[in-house]
Amino acid sequence: MAAIRPATPADVDAITAIYAHHVLHGTGTFEEEPPTAEEMGRRITNVAGHGWPWLVAEDGTSLLGFAYAAQFRDRSAYRYSCEDSVYIHPDAMGRGIGGALLGALMTAAAKAGFRRMLAVIGDSANLGSIRLHLHHGFTHAGQFDNVGHKFGRDLDIVFMQRTLETLS
Repeated sequence: MAAIRPATPADVDAITAIYAHHVLHGTGTFEEEPPTAEEMGRRITNVAGHGWPWLVAEDGTSLLGFAYAAQFRDRSAYRYSCEDSVYIHPDAMGRGIGGALLGALMTAAAKAGFRRMLAVIGDSANLGSIRLHLHHGFTHAGQFDNVGHKFGRDLDIVFMQRTLETLS
């Protein structure tokens, strides 16, 4: 089983590589150019600097995935709502790593003061992510059709949500 822990600066290269795979090969993120390790380090520092969780899963030899929660939008009225992001190393898919990370992330986000977690899932065909969130108590909250374009396809965004108050 994977160990879940907060990300450290030593994890930046592995996190960057995992995310780059998803940018280049998947539709779960609408980024089209992978960020550099320096940029990814800035993102981690920003999330952690706000007291929000950025977690990694490891098996003792390698990083298997990461997840983080950040305030949904910058305006202060959103201060109790966060958006989750979960990315798994391609070789670790289907092993329960995403579920372990999301479960730990929900608890950590509640402890950080968030009351509601939102999932903004790229690509309505991303059934793995949709099922992951359903399994963790998220409900469908809507969909925007054809708002992204990647790999020559128009892509939807699926919105899901759940309350975190019962987890804190």
